[in-house]
Amino acid sequence: MSATPAKPSRAVMSRRLISSGSTFEADIAYSRAVVAGDWVFVSGTTGFDYAKMTIAEGMVEQAEQCLRNIEAALREAGSALADVVRVVYVVPEAAAFRACWPVLRRYFGDVRPAAMMISAQLADPRMRIEIEVTALMRSGKPARKEGSMAEGTRKTSRKGSTKNSLVANINRRRKAGTSRSKERSTVSADAYDQMKKGWPKSRKKTAR
Repeated sequence: MSATPAKPSRAVMSRRLISSGSTFEADIAYSRAVVAGDWVFVSGTTGFDYAKMTIAEGMVEQAEQCLRNIEAALREAGSALADVVRVVYVVPEAAAFRACWPVLRRYFGDVRPAAMMISAQLADPRMRIEIEVTALMRSGKPARKEGSMAEGTRKTSRKGSTKNSLVANINRRRKAGTSRSKERSTVSADAYDQMKKGWPKSRKKTAR
């Protein structure tokens, strides 16, 4: 009787909660952001200054504060606005959204995330805009890039060492009289390259 194959184990994704100190988070039981693996999910964020729990009247000012709040949450998560891959804007008055475009270009002009605007009423009549973002952290990529460059340098170094060893071996043989050439001359690295081009494929593999 054959044994039942074991179910593959699933990797446990790390999960971390980020809070801004907003009273809304405690009252409604949610986090400003959740870090799950390399992903950062930032909740819908309004233009409140969460330290003072005050909000400006204008939509543009609120949009600016929304993005400052989001930027702070991403920073605490170890991410940044440059990592944002998706953004959702919710505004009660769709026609007024255009006034926020210069602010959005200032924050996302180089990032250009996928985006969507929804026109809907918000929880508080003072709120003129709410912004939600999703970010994919790129932490570790620079390190991996540096590592690959270092690996490339090591490969180049090994290749150069092999080439120098073969050149030295050819020269030793020529000096010992094993060369067919009557002159006991030495071969340069450039000459070695020219010789290598004319070798059969099997000889090339052996030389490596």
